Amino acid sequence: MPDRNCHLLILGGTAQAARLAAAIEPHFGGRIAVTTSLAGRTSAPAAVAGAMRTGGFGGTAGLTGWLRAARVDLVVDATHPFAARISANARHACAAAAVPRLILARSPWRGNPGDDWRRAADLEHAAAMLRDIGKRVFLSVGSQGLGAFAGLKDIHFVVRMIDPPAEELPLDDYMLVLGRGPFEEASELRLLCDARIDAVVSRNSGGTATYAKIAAARRLGLPVVMVAPPPLERGLRVDTVEEALQWIENGGAV
Repeated sequence: MPDRNCHLLILGGTAQAARLAAAIEPHFGGRIAVTTSLAGRTSAPAAVAGAMRTGGFGGTAGLTGWLRAARVDLVVDATHPFAARISANARHACAAAAVPRLILARSPWRGNPGDDWRRAADLEHAAAMLRDIGKRVFLSVGSQGLGAFAGLKDIHFVVRMIDPPAEELPLDDYMLVLGRGPFEEASELRLLCDARIDAVVSRNSGGTATYAKIAAARRLGLPVVMVAPPPLERGLRVDTVEEALQWIENGGAV
């Protein structure tokens, strides 16, 4: 059982992180103070229970210093599966500050009957594959991944973002749509049909918030270039909020 005034840092950015933050007060009462840290890539992030901070820490050294200054007792890494840098920084920082760390992971999507997945090792591989797959492409790879597709001059991209970009995207021919998940299959079907999409590019990020586009592509018989997630970060790993709560209940003991 954690001591009173235990400070938990959740490295967030996923629905699982928000669910964990929301479960802390009902589960532990006032015994745990929770801070959720977000990368700050959206201008108006969804509210989370407890305290929230946005923006980077300044690498491993900055995060180590923050853990010590904020007297953090436990860290749960519930970041996006493709946020490899912050996860690596968390591993090193928690080791340096002697703070127990847990990874709250989510499994990648698995193909279903009817899916036409073309598997790509990374974004550059996906861009190279596209030349022979589609000419009107729904691109769902995050704003930081768009540069890999900058050299494709004969493809019209439909790109969805949460916030309007501060500058032109690094793509030759594109249409921008704005939206925040979770998305429904019916609306994704309309988007793909209205834009006359003939291929989808997606990171295999798991979860339910953005899976509707994969289900919609299956319904329409569209190929999906599925980008594999980066290698799993080392460390203790669980798949559910309930398991994370039990780890916190045990004070971070393995």
